[in-house]
Amino acid sequence: MSVAPATFYKRVEEAIGDQRLQGALDLAMARLQATRSASLKTFPDSDAVRDQARRIRAHTLSRLDHYLDEFTRNVEAKGGTVFYAHTAADAVRYVCDLARAKGVQSVVKSKSMVTEELELNGYLEATGATIVETDLGEWVVQLAHDHPSHIVAPIIHWTREDVAKLFKKEVGATDEDLVDVPQMTAFARRTLRRAFLQADMGISGVNFAIASTGSVTICTNEGNGRLTTTLPRIHVAMMGIERIVPTPEDLAIMLQMLGRSATGQKLTVYTNMLTGPRRQQEGEPDGPEELHVVMLDNGRSKLLGGELGEILYCIRCGACLNICPVYQEIGGHAYGSVYPGPVGAVLTPGLRGIADFHELPNASSLCGACREVCPVRIDIPRMLLKLREEATHDPQVVAKATPLWLRMGLRGYRWMALRPGLFRFAGRAGGVMMRLMARDGWIKKLPGPLGGWTQSRDFPAAPAKSFTQRWQEQHKGGQAKQQERSARS
Repeated sequence: MSVAPATFYKRVEEAIGDQRLQGALDLAMARLQATRSASLKTFPDSDAVRDQARRIRAHTLSRLDHYLDEFTRNVEAKGGTVFYAHTAADAVRYVCDLARAKGVQSVVKSKSMVTEELELNGYLEATGATIVETDLGEWVVQLAHDHPSHIVAPIIHWTREDVAKLFKKEVGATDEDLVDVPQMTAFARRTLRRAFLQADMGISGVNFAIASTGSVTICTNEGNGRLTTTLPRIHVAMMGIERIVPTPEDLAIMLQMLGRSATGQKLTVYTNMLTGPRRQQEGEPDGPEELHVVMLDNGRSKLLGGELGEILYCIRCGACLNICPVYQEIGGHAYGSVYPGPVGAVLTPGLRGIADFHELPNASSLCGACREVCPVRIDIPRMLLKLREEATHDPQVVAKATPLWLRMGLRGYRWMALRPGLFRFAGRAGGVMMRLMARDGWIKKLPGPLGGWTQSRDFPAAPAKSFTQRWQEQHKGGQAKQQERSARS
């Protein structure tokens, strides 16, 4: 999970100025919000199911060690292998060593946030293997050397015309292949089919693991997920340690909320529960020869039981991104992390530390919309405030986030505030200067580094009288009237 080279504010400025991106976001966000809303209206007792989903997540994480042990035992009982990766390096090393040991030449991947977090593709390519993303959106960003910008819809920042140009340039699509979206999809299907048939290893994510059965559940809206997990001789399932539920009954609750919150569907088109590799002797002739489940910690366990632990309830539906007024304007890439939007603004600094990601908790209006749409009612605003507080106590953040002019200005303000006479004089002098700069009560352009404010909005000039002056005048007037009434009586 690397930090993007440009600063957060530079990425935001570029995103807001990108008219193509703004148009793509406007169309996609409106559609996703509308489908979710319509789906929930037809879902009886949706609030009760959300409450139940939250209870499941809270209970599971409170006993996570127990359920991970149970899941491991059941996977191994079915012939699979489980590897617990404490760090990103551990996970990468295991998968790359496995690929070398098994002579893997080609790898197909279905959508996986964990592999993006690990930047796994580059490490696997270093072993000599060819890696092909098979989710349509992920394939597009791979061809373009781009990155996903949304948890559910990786190319929400792309338009159909963008994709058509890319297909023509990178994979030789003809004008006939690009007539419309169905033709483009058919072209992608034909092109990717060869990769599935040639692959030695298939790598998938895990939406939910089931402790009581040792099954991994993969939810997709494309058939690539099942092809990735069954055709190659080796299946590697990459899961964050929090992505687990106790029983299939609990899974049923989570699936009801996932599809509706993510895309407005009652259920994702392909919901696959995979249990172990093929077992001829048990009458299970289909599937891969080997199943390896990599359970990734990478900072998650340190969040458990803490003030940010609730973020691990997340089921990766993306609803908080779709509703967030900040994400709607800046898109996913501005966050500089695999996990964008409100959930990423908590999860990324929670996993990787506040020092490199101290701007993200401030990328929020604290309107609470993310909490309202969350299918498991995660209180994201509370955790954003906690991270903002944490940033103010981190020496690295203070040094990075507070420029010299501001630090010196705050020291000067403190010095004057301790001297009431000087403070009042400075306030009056500053008010006069502001009123001279103003037009119709508003300053259009502030000087020096303060000009960042007026790049996008005007600044109100100070009033002729301060609050203290007005208070004193009214207080004196009130005392005079009281004395007059007392004299009359």
